[in-house]
This record gives sequence, C-alpha cells and structure tokens, in this order.
Amino acid sequence: MTSDLVHHGESFDDVPLGFATKSIHLGNGVDAETGAIRRPITLANAYALPYDPSDINWSSSDVNLYTRNGHPNQRYLEAKLANLEGTEDAVVLASGVAALAATFTTLLNRGDHAIFSDTTYIAAYRLLNQILPEKYGIETSIVDTSDPQNIAKAIRPNTKLIHIETPANPTLKVTDIEAAARLAHEAGALLSVDNTFNSPFNVRPAELGADVVIESLTKYINGHGDALGGAIACAKELTDRIRFTYQVNYGGIISPFNAWLINRGSVTLPLRMRQHNASALAIARHLESLPQVRFVAYPGLESHPGHDVAVRQLARPDAGFGGVLSFGLDTDHDGHNRFVSKLNVITSAVSLGHDESLIVFLGEDDERQYLYPPEFHRGFFRLAVGLEDTDDLIRDIDHALAEAGL
Repeated sequence: MTSDLVHHGESFDDVPLGFATKSIHLGNGVDAETGAIRRPITLANAYALPYDPSDINWSSSDVNLYTRNGHPNQRYLEAKLANLEGTEDAVVLASGVAALAATFTTLLNRGDHAIFSDTTYIAAYRLLNQILPEKYGIETSIVDTSDPQNIAKAIRPNTKLIHIETPANPTLKVTDIEAAARLAHEAGALLSVDNTFNSPFNVRPAELGADVVIESLTKYINGHGDALGGAIACAKELTDRIRFTYQVNYGGIISPFNAWLINRGSVTLPLRMRQHNASALAIARHLESLPQVRFVAYPGLESHPGHDVAVRQLARPDAGFGGVLSFGLDTDHDGHNRFVSKLNVITSAVSLGHDESLIVFLGEDDERQYLYPPEFHRGFFRLAVGLEDTDDLIRDIDHALAEAGL
C-alpha cells in the first residue's frame, strides 16, 4: 500500500486519507534494490549517463544527472509536502531563507513592485526592504497587512507580488489570507504566504487562495532541531521556474541527508503539532493571568486582535494556533535577562518547532522596533513552546519569576 500512496496520495477505496496517514506514508516506499521499507539516503552527487548523452538538457531537474539539479531524497520530500499543502507541486531548498530568496528573485524582475508585511522574519525584511531594491531595482512597500485596506492602498500598476507572514514573527500579528489573495488577484499579482508558524497541519494557505506557500522546514515540519531546509509549494509552472533559477543556477539545493532527516521528522508532525498547540495555549493563558506580565501575544487567546481571523483560517477541527507566543514582563532590560537566567527547563536559544522549548529575549534595539506595536518597545520574549509536559513549563516560568525577584 505504501508505494501506491507515494504515487497517488489522496485516497483508497474512494475514501480520503487523513493528514496523519499521509504524513507517514507519502514520500516513503519500498526500495527497489534492497526491499527496505524506508527510502535510503542517496548521497551520490552524479548519476550514470545513457549511451548517448549528447542531447541531454544539462539544466534539467526531471532526471538524475547531478545532485545540484535535483536528487531522489529531495523529490520524495517534495511529493509529500505538495500533498500536505494541497498544491500541485513543491520545491525543497537548502533553508527557509533560501525558499524566501528563491520566491522573490524568481517571481520579481527589475521595475516590479512588491508589497510585504511590516512584521516578517528578519531575512525576509532585509531582502524586501534593502537587498532587492538596492541591488535589483525592485520596488517594495511595507504595510500593516493585518488591515486589508492597507494592502489595497499600496497596490500599484506594477505590483506583481504580495508577501505576508501570518502569524508574523515575532509579534504574532495575523493577516487575513483570503482577503489578501482577493486583492492580489484583482491586481493581477501573486500572493505568497510564509506559513512557518502554522505548518500545514494548522493552516493550508493554498486552500484560502494563496498562490505560493513557503515553509521553513527547519522548524515544525522537521521538528527535531537537527536539519535545515525550506519549501515552496505552488503550481508546477512556478516550481519549474524556481528550480531552474534558484536551484540549478543559484545552487540552493538541499543536501540528501537533510532532506532525509526532514522527511523522517515529518511523520510525527500531526502528533507534535497537537502538543505544541495545546501547551502554547495553556501557557499563554497562564501568562495572561500573572501580574508580572505586561502583555501576551498569541492568536489562540480571545484577547488577541487577530483571534477571529486566526480561527476562521484553521484547516481542521483539531487544528490550533501553533507553539509560538510573545510576552513582555513589567520590568527593565536586566529584569528580562535575569528571568531567562533562572529558567531550568526552557532553553535560551533561537529557532522554533523543536522538541525542547526555546526562548529568546528581543531587546529594545531591534532594527524593526519602530514597526512593532507600543507594548513591544520595552523588550519582549519570543517563546517557542516545545513538547515537554505543560505543567513543567508553567512551573519553570513561575520559578524563574520568583528567583529573578519579579
């Protein structure tokens, strides 16, 4: 049954397969040579040529020629991700930032205009705010995309792309994907959505009208904090262009080992996301109840301004709002750092989607500070809730507050 699922993927006996079943079986299959029921890691960087190779397209990604052009482990993972995202195809690259850069540099040309969220991952912000305008002559506009009217006002005749991140990193701002897609399409533009904070378990932007869905595979889809990767899920016409531009000619290929690790990690995505979702909501509610806490930003809270939109965008009844939240303490710069130093279970480190909980203090000198709501200006934490027992995480927070004298 597994090899059939790899090729067909949607159902058997005319009954659609569930998300967990597809997470396990898609991208896997029986190895033809050994009979192993797990796909092997193929580490070769070159493949045997036919008798007469003179008419080969050396930039092709369709056959095994050279690993930069594409390789089996990449393709197994791409087949899975396209199905989980609900798109025609997907291309997997070396990192989430590679996926962002590939999207922007492939879809935008000199003289084009792009609109992007005022709160995005720092690499997306620098690409769109600095590198693309200065080096490539691409015009960009930063707007608060949580209000669709701001997007509408920023559209120009040469607007080709609207890029949103929802929930946004690190403030957890929520944007209405359907509204943004409608505005993009009315203007003849494409909508790209960075879905990393949600994963396809919680939200499937393509079903809400997005043309391009970007995931940092490093985060939830891998889930173990041990591999880098990025994915772009969209129509095949776009993935063909992205592969040619960014994979074959810019060389942004993912390694076979990382593709294999991420494919392995992805099989537990639905189980992990349920725990991330549940623990993050419980911790957000607990933090909201504490007098030492200045604010909490988490879309699962009814107090969050984007809560209703976030609820409407959920992909399934058992979905949730992800494992990332932000909060600030009613203290000074040093007080925030003292709190972190007293944590025993939660680790001070960047990234998210790992099995362990990670916290990072974002101080008052962040270069995007002027774009953040006022409550973020005194410094705040981004907490990526892991898979530990929820009660232990809450106890760790309370202990650290007490030990830090807050």
